[in-house]
This record gives sequence, structure tokens and C-alpha cells, in this order.
Amino acid sequence: MNNMQKTKLESAENQKFTLYQIFLIALLAVLQFTVLLGFSIISPLGDIMMKDLDIDTAQFGLLISGYAFGAGFSGLLVASVADRYDRKTFLLFFYAGFLAGLFLCGIARSFPLLLVSRTVTGIFGGVISSISMSIVADTFPLNHRGRVMGYVQMAFTVSQIAGIPLGLLIANRWGWNANFLAITAIGIITGVVIKVKMKPLREHLKYIRESKNAWRHLLHLLTEKKYFAGYALITLTSVGGAMLMPFSAPFLINNVGVTQEQLPFLYMITGIAGVFIMIYTGKISDRFPKKNVFLAGTVVSIIMTVIFTNLTPVALWVVVVVNILLFIGINGRFVPSMALNTAVPKPEDRGGYMSLCSAMQQFSNGVGSLVAGLVIFQPVKSGPLYYFDAVGYIVCVVTVICVFLVYRVARQVSALEEA
Repeated sequence: MNNMQKTKLESAENQKFTLYQIFLIALLAVLQFTVLLGFSIISPLGDIMMKDLDIDTAQFGLLISGYAFGAGFSGLLVASVADRYDRKTFLLFFYAGFLAGLFLCGIARSFPLLLVSRTVTGIFGGVISSISMSIVADTFPLNHRGRVMGYVQMAFTVSQIAGIPLGLLIANRWGWNANFLAITAIGIITGVVIKVKMKPLREHLKYIRESKNAWRHLLHLLTEKKYFAGYALITLTSVGGAMLMPFSAPFLINNVGVTQEQLPFLYMITGIAGVFIMIYTGKISDRFPKKNVFLAGTVVSIIMTVIFTNLTPVALWVVVVVNILLFIGINGRFVPSMALNTAVPKPEDRGGYMSLCSAMQQFSNGVGSLVAGLVIFQPVKSGPLYYFDAVGYIVCVVTVICVFLVYRVARQVSALEEA
């Protein structure tokens, strides 16, 4: 390690966040909690919903894809104007639409209405993550973003510790619709705090010329060759989770023998472990080259994906261990890749770039869920799922491709830092 690397390492380790930065991290984490829970709560409820709505795996995959395709479509449109507005105002507008969509899901009683409601939720909710990442990039330097990403994305683990287990309990008692209404209530409180306490973010506006055409800006973002590797990385990194997660709960229940009562415990234990995983993954991503952390996460992810998708009836503690190790691999890839990707665009392109990344990520989620729903076959309701292992092998191939992409993105970022 040379002197420059040591200096960067000491700077990253010794940096202390201001009180407002700590508040902003916490606020974005709560925001992400509601968004992630609003999107992901449907996965553990899969077995309940398929039986209650009398739908098959392909239709359930379509429910997941409805959100994703709605989010992808809005991300493409938003990219043309994302850098022309205050980040706070932009965030509040889409968060309000997201909460409205959740409320519609809460009152839906049929598959067609739920599909429309999920699509509306995705149109607004899918953009929120990219706005949050733009806020992080505008507020924190690159060598501290690994930690910030780790803390903000900890919302996913908190949703597993509290949100998903509680959601399963709510679903068992009051029905799956009640979950969406509960998340809506939490989101309204979060939105009020953002409106009252969050500072405006307008620094990026100084780079924007008033005469710059929004659609020309979008065309520039889509055709800038330096951004292609980043787009591809985010797109393919998302496919794995999109193919595995929606059908994990039905697979564990119908193939591995995990009961509905054990499922909340499984998610809670995985979530508790995930808190420490997120914190240390973020710190490691700032301490060591992010591409190397990504490679290590890839190795773990591939091994555990094969093991997970080939599970047979085993003791619950084995399922817990496998789930935790799989989570380590997934986050070992996600945190460093997201931190790297925020450094790819120019400041005046950051909001639009992140919106396009979000759009491509959501489109890949939609395609992944659809493909998985078509590959997986469940001939009998409450019977085993077939070909889940084939989905795992597809995910492994895509995961390997991502390694080459992350190394290319890392070279681009290094060149920018040197310049």
C-alpha cells in the first residue's frame, strides 16, 4: 500500500459526520425502509397471496414485474429532468405518489386491481432510490460513500428484522392487504419529517443551463459511452435478487419444509445478522478497493446461490445459516458497486444518470421476475416448486459477467480521480 492509499484510508476512518449528516443518513434509511418494504413485502407473502388470489407462479411473477416495469418507465422519463429541480422537492413529489399507490394496494381485492395498484406504486417508488443516491453523492465524498451506503441500505436488514416478520404476523391475522396500509401510515410520518427538517439541495443546479433541452439531456445520458459500463453493471447486478427473492418463501415452504410460523423467525435472524453485515461491508468498501470487495462478494454469492436453490428438507438452523451467508454475498456485491457507480457521472448529469440506472435496474427486476415465474413450475397448489435450481444457475452466470463490468467501472473512476 503506497502513501497516497494510506492517506485515503486514514481520512476515511477518521472522518466524523456532522449532526445534520447523521440525521440525513437516518432519514434516508427510514425512507428506504418504507420503499424497500413496500416493494419486497410481497415476496414473503407470495405463498399466502397465490392461495388467496388463486393465481399461479407466472401471475405472481407478473405482480412483481408490474412494479418493476412501472418504475423502469418512470425512471426513463425522470432522467430527462432529474437534474433541473431541487432534490428535496423532487423526492417529496415521488414519495407522495408512492404512498398513494401503496394505499391502493391496501384496498385492492382482486388480481387485476392489485396489478394496476402495484404498477402505480412502481411508477413513483422506483425513482426514489435514485434520488436518494443522488442526495448521498451530493452530500458525501466518494471515500466515505461506502459507509453511508452501508448505513442507508441497512434499511433492508431492518425490514427483515422487524418489517417482514411483523408483516407476516399481520397477514396471518388481518390479511395481506393490511401490510400496505400500515406502510402507508409510516410513510406519511416520514414524508412530514422530510418536508419540515430536510434542507434543500440545489448545488447541482449551477451546472445546468436554463436553455438546455430536457430531451436533449436525456439523449446525451443515453449515448454517453463512458456511462455504458455503469448502466450494464447496475442492470445485471439486480437480476439475481429479482429472480430468487420473489419465489424464496414459496420454495422454502413447499420444498424445504419451513412453516409459515417459522418464516418470520428466519427473516428476523437474517435481518439481525444483516445489520452487522451492512456496517462492515460499508467500512470494508472504504478500506479496500471496491472492485476487490465486489469480487469476494461474488465468490460467496455464487457458492451460496447454488446451495440455496438446491436445498431439500433440512433443519431450520441450516436454512438460517445458508440464508445469512447468501445475504453476505449479495451485499458484498451491492454496496461497493453502488458506491462506485455514484462516481461515474459528472455532477450536472448525476440525477439523470442515477434515474436511468434506477430505470434499468427496475426493468431488469421485471424481466428477472417474469423469467423466473415462467421457468419455475408448481403443478399443484401447496405442492413443491420445480426448476428453482435452474433459476439459480442462470443467476450464477449473470453474476460472473458482473465481475468484468465492475473492474471496468473501477478503471473509469480511477481515471476520473487522477484527472
